[in-house]
Amino acid sequence: MLRPERIVQFGEGNFLRGFADWMINRMNVRSCFDGSVVIVKPRPSHKASISAPETQDIIALLRANHCRYQLNLQGLVEGKILDSIEDIDCVSRIINPYEEFADYVALAAKPGLRFCISNTTEAGIAFDPSCRLEDTPPASFPAKLTQLLWHRFRAFHGDSEKGLIIMPCELIARNGERLYECVMRYVDHWRESLGAEADEFRSWIDTACFFCTTLVDRIVTGSEGLVVKAEPYHLWVIEPPKTLSIEQFGREFPAEKAGLNVVVTNDESPYHERKVALLNGPHTVLAPVAFLSGLDIVREACQHEVVGKYVRQVMYDELLPTQKLPKEELLCFADSVMERFQNPFVHHQLTSIMLNSFPKFQTRDLPGMKTYLEHFGTLPRGLVFGLAAICVYYRGGQRADGVPIQPNDDPQITALLSRLWQTGNVRQVAEGVLAAQELIWHEHGNLNLIPGLTDALAKDIESILSRGMLKTLTFAIEH
Repeated sequence: MLRPERIVQFGEGNFLRGFADWMINRMNVRSCFDGSVVIVKPRPSHKASISAPETQDIIALLRANHCRYQLNLQGLVEGKILDSIEDIDCVSRIINPYEEFADYVALAAKPGLRFCISNTTEAGIAFDPSCRLEDTPPASFPAKLTQLLWHRFRAFHGDSEKGLIIMPCELIARNGERLYECVMRYVDHWRESLGAEADEFRSWIDTACFFCTTLVDRIVTGSEGLVVKAEPYHLWVIEPPKTLSIEQFGREFPAEKAGLNVVVTNDESPYHERKVALLNGPHTVLAPVAFLSGLDIVREACQHEVVGKYVRQVMYDELLPTQKLPKEELLCFADSVMERFQNPFVHHQLTSIMLNSFPKFQTRDLPGMKTYLEHFGTLPRGLVFGLAAICVYYRGGQRADGVPIQPNDDPQITALLSRLWQTGNVRQVAEGVLAAQELIWHEHGNLNLIPGLTDALAKDIESILSRGMLKTLTFAIEH
C-alpha cells in the first residue's frame, strides 16, 4: 500500500532503519499514522565509500527490493530470549541529491511533508561557510536542510501550516537547538542570495518550523543484506520547542498509541543525565575492573560472581541515588540496562569501552561521584575503585594471563600516565592524575581538593597492584 510521503530522512544507515523507521512502521500498523519515509543520502558516494563501504551496496539492495527490508530484534525481554523478524515497508524511495537534485528539491513542494529526521553522525550538525544556496546540493546537512526549507517556503508562499517538525537523532547534547542555530546561520550567511524575502523566510522558520531536541537509545548491532539487527530495547525522548505543545506533537506523531517507548517532555535533560549515568557510567568503570579480572566481554562481567556484584553496586547504590527522576522510573531503567548488558546476542568487548577512559569518566562518572558525596557525606566506594582500575590499566603491560594491556587515549593523557608510573610512587600517580585539571577534569578543577579522594584512590591502586584485582574487589565489596 502506497502511503503519503510525510517524512524526509537524512541518513540511510542501519541506526535510523533499525530505530526511527521501525517506529514509523509500527505507527502505521498500530495507530493509523499513515505515512512513508523518503530517505535522502546526506553524503556523496566517494565520501561514503571511504567511511562506510557498504553504503552503496545497501542503497542498491533497498532500491531493488522496493525499499523494503527486515528488522531482526535479538536480546532479553524480562529474562526471556527474543529473536524476532519484522517486515519494514515504510520507506517509499531513496534520493541521492548529488545525482538527483531535481527530485530532492521537488520534495519541498509535497503538501503532506511534515517531519524531518536525521542521523548524520555527531559531526554532521556543523556550519560550513563554504556552502552556498546555489549548490546542488550544499555539502553540509544543515545547509541541505536550510535549502530544502527555502524551497518549501517559496512553494507554499510562506504558509504557516507547511513548516516541518524536525527531530535530529545525532548524539550530541541539545541537538535540536544546535541544528536550529546552524540553519539560522545559513539564513544570515545566504542573505544576499535569498534577497528581499530573507527576513520573511527567517520568521517563517521561527514560527512554522519546530526544532526538537531528542535523545535516542537503542543498540543497532549491524546488518546482513536486507536484515538489520538490533536489541529489543528502544527509547526516544523528544522535547518539542515551546512553540509546539506536547499535546499537538502527540496528535501528529502518535507513538504512544502504537505502544512505543517514546517520551515527549518539556525537558529532555533528566533523561539525558539518566542515560549517561546509568548506562554509560557503569560501562566506564566495569570495563577496566572486569578486564583486569581476566574477563573480555560485558556479558561475562555482569554474570561474574564478584564483578557482577560490583557493577550492581555502582549502578543501584551509587549512581541511581544521584538522579532526579522518580525512583521507580530509575529502577525500571536500571533493570533494563542490566538486561541489555547481558544480551546473549551481543559480544561487547571490554577493550572497545576503554577507549578514552579518562574523558569518559570525567563526563559519565565524576558528576555522580560529586553528587553522591554532596548528598551522603562520603565518597562512593565503587566509583573511586573504578577510577583506580583505570589508572592501573593505563600502566600498560600484561594482565595475568598474558593478554597485553594497551591503553588508547589522547596522547597527552597516556604520556602523563606513563610519566607518573615511571616514578614508582603510587601516591604520586594518584595525586598527578587528580591534579590534571586542564588535561582531563576541566571545569571540575583539581580533584585532590575533594576531601578524602586522594587517599582513597592511592589506597585502591596500591591494593590492586599488591593483591590483584579480584582479591581487592572481593574485599572492597564485602567491606
